[in-house]
Amino acid sequence: MLEKAREGSDILIEVRFHGRGGQGAVTAADLLAVAGFKEGYYTLSFPTFGAEKRGTPVASFLRISDKPIVQRDEVYNPDYVVVMDPSLIGVVDVLAGIKKDGMLIANYPKGSEDLKRHLNTDVKVYSINATKMAMEHLGRPITNTAMVGALVGATNIVKLETLKGTIKEWFEDESLAEKNIKLVEEAYQYMKEVCKW
Repeated sequence: MLEKAREGSDILIEVRFHGRGGQGAVTAADLLAVAGFKEGYYTLSFPTFGAEKRGTPVASFLRISDKPIVQRDEVYNPDYVVVMDPSLIGVVDVLAGIKKDGMLIANYPKGSEDLKRHLNTDVKVYSINATKMAMEHLGRPITNTAMVGALVGATNIVKLETLKGTIKEWFEDESLAEKNIKLVEEAYQYMKEVCKW
């Protein structure tokens, strides 16, 4: 995705993550920001601030650009939306402001067509059962790294190898890092096949 930008005009990619407190929505945005920075881009990631508690809906934001980022407010018109918890669909307007050519990637146990009908939208919608994958690799329903892998698989927003290196550095526990890398790889490959690129 960003490689194409190098050939032509400036680029600014904006991503909004929806999750619940404690699910790692902030970490998801931060991991991609670090990976983007390693690839030579300007990045900015931040959460919404408030009285969020574990389990309540939260959002975090990511911007990646080939120019310095001066915009510091929330992402209101995202290119991509990532939904980490299927229970948020119908509770939060996950499609709010998404660009017409945008894409939504959701942790959703049913297929993409089912989700697209449920949301009644014309934007691209892809689903992945990230909870199942996380349980298999981590033994816990923490889906942030799976959803980061899915986003990269669907968009190529950063290179997979850069993301894996970032995860290896991020987790102090080497065993946990390896489990998350395997989870990212599986989600990446799954989404790459679904998107057929």
